[in-house]
Amino acid sequence: MSTALIVVDIQNDYFPNGKMELHNAENAAANAAKVLEWFRTNQKENIFHVQHLASNPAMGFFLPDTDGAEIHEIVQPLENESIITKHFANSFLETDLESRLKEKGITKLVVVGMMTHMCIDATVRAAVDLGYETTLIEDACATRELMYQDKVVPAEQVHYAFIGALQGMYAEITSTEEFLK
Repeated sequence: MSTALIVVDIQNDYFPNGKMELHNAENAAANAAKVLEWFRTNQKENIFHVQHLASNPAMGFFLPDTDGAEIHEIVQPLENESIITKHFANSFLETDLESRLKEKGITKLVVVGMMTHMCIDATVRAAVDLGYETTLIEDACATRELMYQDKVVPAEQVHYAFIGALQGMYAEITSTEEFLK
């Protein structure tokens, strides 16, 4: 069974001074970089970077041809690594990610990236629906606080609520440290 790493949306707009700053983005990206380095050493050709580009400027971030849409330097793709461009939360929707994975005989995925409650959740659920055995490195993901009417849900609670919802039926959840052992 072949395993691939999917690095989802670790882009400049999610970092301090970006247009959609996330809670704990630097720590999550540092952990994602450790997992990426492990894959570069052990699974060289099975690395896929996903880059979200806004198809509607009203989104306000990840606007094409801006620094904010660029993949962050800590996980900058190498020449031999694939970059998948997407326009939706789900990394599989209207992209060639699934066909590229099938082409390489990939059956297992390891997912890291941003935002836990949106693109990570959508990508992990889609991956499982497509038949991939999926591992999510929870401390290599980041999100932000959410609001509903007058209720504010802190980022850490948002993160763990979505991690908890994905655990078991959708993904094996682990930490960077546990994965690297």
